[in-house]
Amino acid sequence: MKKKEIIIAFITGAVAMILLFVLWNKLTKKAEDKVQNDYYIITNQIRKMNKMVVMEQDFSSMQKTRITSQMLGSSLLPSSEKEIVTFTKTNAQVSYDLNKMKLEVDSINKKLIIRELPNADIRIIPSVEIQSMDDSFFNRFSDQDFKKVTKYAKDNAYKTVNQNRLRNEGRKQLTENLDQIFVLAKALNYTIEDQTGQIDVTKL
Repeated sequence: MKKKEIIIAFITGAVAMILLFVLWNKLTKKAEDKVQNDYYIITNQIRKMNKMVVMEQDFSSMQKTRITSQMLGSSLLPSSEKEIVTFTKTNAQVSYDLNKMKLEVDSINKKLIIRELPNADIRIIPSVEIQSMDDSFFNRFSDQDFKKVTKYAKDNAYKTVNQNRLRNEGRKQLTENLDQIFVLAKALNYTIEDQTGQIDVTKL
């Protein structure tokens, strides 16, 4: 009878040990899987966005150019004048290459650390169209004239764009966009830590 009780106690103990081992293994494995998935999802979400255009502005301007020439190049002859009106549309973009953003995921302390932010890439794209042209038989617009007028219009468009203001506005917009990117990290109870000193994490 005692032997039977000993065998039953041994079997019961063994079963209990196996159950505890399986339960412990399941709990620890689940925690490891969660840490890996957190990092994968966060970094994947950022990589999918790659280059992000955070701000886009459009400008337009009219330009009238008059060119006065002496007939046959002589000051003794009357001069002739030609006039051209151009319309310039300018698109300015501020973008950030998120592949250059350096992040660190501290899964133990549940922190997403921003180590480095990419610099703003400002792209200015002017497009010049001829609206009207008034020249004479003796004083025609040449290809060189068109190139000069177009170049001046584009140069003026570049000067019109306030790049510093665009860069500052772009940085504000980047903060708002990062809030959307890091929404998953916050849902997983991660805190955002900025080591660049360029982002107010209280707004994220």
